[in-house]
Amino acid sequence: MEYWNPLVERMPVEELKMLQEKKLKNLVEYVYQHSHFYNKRFDDAGVKPEDIRKLDDLKKLPFTYKSDLRDTYPMGMFCVSNERLVRFHVSSGTTGKPTVVGYTHNDINEWNTSLARALTSIGVGREDIIQVSYGYGLFTGGLGLHYGAEEVGSTVLPTSSGNTEKQLEMMQDLNTSVIACTPSYFLFMNEVANQVGLSIRNDTKLRTGIFGAEPWSEEMRARIEEATGIKAYDVYGTSELSGPLFTECQYQDGIHIWADQFLIEVIDPETGEQLGDGESGELVITTLAKEALPLIRYRIGDITVINKQPCSCGRTHPRIMRVFGRADDMLIVRGINVFPGQVESVLMNIPQVGEHFMIIVDRINELDIMKVQIEMTDEAFSDKINDIISLEKKVADSLKSVLNIAVKVELVEKGTIPRSMGKAKKVIDNRKL
Repeated sequence: MEYWNPLVERMPVEELKMLQEKKLKNLVEYVYQHSHFYNKRFDDAGVKPEDIRKLDDLKKLPFTYKSDLRDTYPMGMFCVSNERLVRFHVSSGTTGKPTVVGYTHNDINEWNTSLARALTSIGVGREDIIQVSYGYGLFTGGLGLHYGAEEVGSTVLPTSSGNTEKQLEMMQDLNTSVIACTPSYFLFMNEVANQVGLSIRNDTKLRTGIFGAEPWSEEMRARIEEATGIKAYDVYGTSELSGPLFTECQYQDGIHIWADQFLIEVIDPETGEQLGDGESGELVITTLAKEALPLIRYRIGDITVINKQPCSCGRTHPRIMRVFGRADDMLIVRGINVFPGQVESVLMNIPQVGEHFMIIVDRINELDIMKVQIEMTDEAFSDKINDIISLEKKVADSLKSVLNIAVKVELVEKGTIPRSMGKAKKVIDNRKL
């Protein structure tokens, strides 16, 4: 097992906690002195830096939200002057102002270190050629993976997304061994490969995929690995934190969060109360090493579980288990909570359906109606109407057994659902809520 920094990655848990406690106290003092936003937020909550003496005092601190970044646009939460900044990244939202994140030189180094540890944990190093097919520019995905890969000595092929046939050509000609992109785009890439008579399994050197920027399921992982012969790893991060930061290790049993850089909690999304290890809730992260834009008890919105049990890889840092949805992506249909990831998990266990689907929710006569359009595989496509009706019933029954609501299923031909070069859109909600 390879490590980027074995002394830190295998640090005894009690030493990690002591380090976190020291960094937390320094962080609270730092933001109170250097950020008008945090100074006022703490005063409004009736908490002073001297009130934070141990890790358990973290819950005394108020939460921060993405709306805070938008309300203080562009740089109202920053703790450093422009002279110390070396980069901006901007995340555009569907509504309101975008979120702006600034970085000092040290912030970039911490970001690279986080990814260097992560990439090393999945066996990516100097011998690898990594094709970065995340978007470049204001989005953090492309540049994040780019510099992290260079940190571990890999050769980077900065293809960004799109121009898929050219990407496949370069994958072959330059012997790409690692691909980094959204799982949706990789599925599309494999589809295009099949159309032009190329086998990713047999005609390329690709062995590893680093997939993120959208929720995907264990069942989707199995589909990808079976179809292409690669090993597929989950990557995690958000634009507000620094984009991609963490991955699973080679054991694929949860994403390691570096405790010397970040402090994590899981809370009840409704009450804000901290939950115990193994309980599912909303992820909250406190940055322990950022200078330009530290975030304290930042509510990510992703739903996950914290696992602090020892990992087989020997790393002592806590893990988050696979994110299966965002609190704000959750659909409430007839009083039932539905995550797109649940739908995907069910569908990927049915061999006759393909990887692409769309959830459509309407309200007809005051009643919520949920329909799932699903592409069939070439093998399953049939002119016999009875075969299609039988498969639709099988899918509908499987969805109902998991979601606890009746779902209308519409099977469509392969290629019907729109493809995505980035994050896939999987839900259309036509209700006026």
